[in-house]
Amino acid sequence: MPIPLTLGMPPSREEPRGLLTALLTRRHPTLADALAAPAHTAIGDPVVPVSALTEAFAGSAATLRIVGELDVAPERLSGLHPVPVRYQLDCPAEELDVALAIAVPAPLTVYVDAGDLPETARALVGAGHSPGLPAGREAGEVADFLSVLAHAGTGFAARARDADEVLALLAATVAALRGDDVRAALAAPDPARLTRLIPEAAAAVREILLAVEVDDPPAVARDLAGLGLPPR
Repeated sequence: MPIPLTLGMPPSREEPRGLLTALLTRRHPTLADALAAPAHTAIGDPVVPVSALTEAFAGSAATLRIVGELDVAPERLSGLHPVPVRYQLDCPAEELDVALAIAVPAPLTVYVDAGDLPETARALVGAGHSPGLPAGREAGEVADFLSVLAHAGTGFAARARDADEVLALLAATVAALRGDDVRAALAAPDPARLTRLIPEAAAAVREILLAVEVDDPPAVARDLAGLGLPPR
């Protein structure tokens, strides 16, 4: 059932999350590197290898929210500092069945390197995991992927190469939720339409699009502002 994202809604008791608030993230080789990264409204939880989460940073990183890149066996996840709010895994297509069976103490996003994108997304959602959308996939694949995710309860994360791709992802997610033409939104995303979303509608989009991983979040945030989509 399409969601009327531009219609008025009763005001929320809590301040809804903005469309770009903490949307962007990137991988960091160490926890120290994540701690040294600049703060920005549009930059969210950094991705750090689980093997780098040790007692050594227990004090300075106590309040840091991180996504743990799963590079150790799931049974070795006790005693991490800080404790990840989400986990992330890159999975070869031939090992998808193994990924589907993984149990970790926080939500898990899985990026599958090949195969049918909507089919793997459907399998991951069925296992309670969040699918990861790799960068550079064809518009038709992305549209079919979003048709699976638009009303699933898991949300999805994505990777993008630049601000144009982030803008297209946002526009396509809105289109999928509204029942509009996702391929058209990917081909010609409209920043003005995104800025017209009421706060509750923007928050609904972010319930689906959890995060976008990029190489340089501050630069992408600046470029998004230049495209007419400033953080708010």
